[in-house]
Amino acid sequence: MNKILAIGILALLSLGFLPHDYKIETNNSKKKWVDSIYNSMSLKEKVGQLFMVAAYSNRPKSHVDSIQNLIKTNGIGGLIFFQGGPVRQAKLTNMYQSLSKVPLLIGMDAEWGLNMRLDSTSGFPYNMTLGAIQGDAIIEQIGKQIGINSKRLGVHLNFAPVVDINTNANNPIIGVRSFGEDKFNVTSKALAFTKGMQSEGVLACAKHFPGHGDTAKDSHKTLPTVSFSKEQINNVEFYPYKELFKKEVAGVMVAHLNVPSLESKEGLPSSLSYNIVTNILKGQLSYKGLVFTDALNMKGVANYKEPGDVDLAAFKAGNDVLLFTNNSTKGIFKIVEAYNNKEITEARLAHSVKKILAAKYNANLNLFKPIKIEGLVDDLTPDSNVLLNEEALTNSITIIKNEKQVLPIQTNNNEKIAFLKLGDGNSDSFFNAIKFHVNIFDVSNINPSQLLKELKKYDKVIISYHRLNYRDVKKIDSEKALLIEEIANNNQVILSVFASQYSLKEIHFQNIEGVIVSYENTDVAQRISALIVLGEKEALGKLPASINSELK
Repeated sequence: MNKILAIGILALLSLGFLPHDYKIETNNSKKKWVDSIYNSMSLKEKVGQLFMVAAYSNRPKSHVDSIQNLIKTNGIGGLIFFQGGPVRQAKLTNMYQSLSKVPLLIGMDAEWGLNMRLDSTSGFPYNMTLGAIQGDAIIEQIGKQIGINSKRLGVHLNFAPVVDINTNANNPIIGVRSFGEDKFNVTSKALAFTKGMQSEGVLACAKHFPGHGDTAKDSHKTLPTVSFSKEQINNVEFYPYKELFKKEVAGVMVAHLNVPSLESKEGLPSSLSYNIVTNILKGQLSYKGLVFTDALNMKGVANYKEPGDVDLAAFKAGNDVLLFTNNSTKGIFKIVEAYNNKEITEARLAHSVKKILAAKYNANLNLFKPIKIEGLVDDLTPDSNVLLNEEALTNSITIIKNEKQVLPIQTNNNEKIAFLKLGDGNSDSFFNAIKFHVNIFDVSNINPSQLLKELKKYDKVIISYHRLNYRDVKKIDSEKALLIEEIANNNQVILSVFASQYSLKEIHFQNIEGVIVSYENTDVAQRISALIVLGEKEALGKLPASINSELK
């Protein structure tokens, strides 16, 4: 029997989704631990396990006191950490864990690394940038590195990857958080990321079910509508989930969306829909892992019911973990009351609480050790993170147009090249890297009324668009777009974009001979892009999502 079990474990390891330190042990040890904890808890403590509360390491003592009180009084199951710093968070985590009867499940949104939330940490490119990479080995390595960093910080669960198929260029909340618009590319990238991260023993959570990629509104502010048919959702939006479920992704986050084809009750958020959470996610798709709500303080759901009532409704819908509620005390009271009134059965409560405890066991919380503070920042910012980030950017930058072999520019002739910087971001690294090799003249400060006349003196113009907030999917404003097109009517133009490709969605490209998209406006991206313009590196990326009908 042991030989058969060992063979089975080796087979699973070949799929890459088990922690590298996984020990061969029967489910009995997990079941014993889960049952012993469950049976030792009061009803209120069991219900408390359903709640993950928002915690910050940059807030005053009053916030810390409130979290301590929730742990001691309500027996909450976990924390999701937001803004702050790693040392402060580690110290708070150690203190909070010391107060908790049952080890706390610690989660974070670290979609592109810990620096999504924390200072003094490093990170990696956005998913849309990674979506441009051909092949998935780098994405797996990024997932693994984020897992290593998370584990070192005492984070057991990363609310990633985002698996939304971003088919709406104007999506205000997903955008560059998505791997792109192609379901196969999104899925392969999500599988690689999950494989890497879960190999380090950090739980992954795919989001935002049933699919947030074609929304034009932000569910933090309102309830967006997804108007796709049931067939479209099943064939496209569900595709990444189906594949991830085969590989046992640890969690799924349910979004706050109005999806008429899946829920007949008008305006009922998907996170509160029994049909979507229980009948479809757990039933039709046979998902057995942890089901998390998206943050219950978001307007997309918080406007639907009062605090406490929304938590009860989310639990009745079939969610296991109630995330970032407006009032966990009221939520616990409402669920306990419903249990006592026989609206919630013991079997239903045990189903979720035991799943949560099993996840804690899987995260080695049965063997909890405090976080080591010494050397923490150095451990979270290794040179390997920097090198991996550079490798990812090197493989993502994309040439989407190159007529008349305008790229690369020649460094051994006497061409006069002008440089025009547009946008609110810095361009120094890009300009200086090119200037080191060729004669290039910065015309960015010339009066716009004189610019077109001045540019007649030059053989080529490199127009470089830099956005400070390069997550923004807003288009280049009409005034700048018109200027780019006017210059291209008179000069040979290379347009280099250090922002989302969506910023180009209303540019007319007919006369622009060279277009290169770097996706992000970092110094590293600028230096690599300059080397591509100079012909010292090859552009290896491919657009992960369409810009417009001209460029796909």
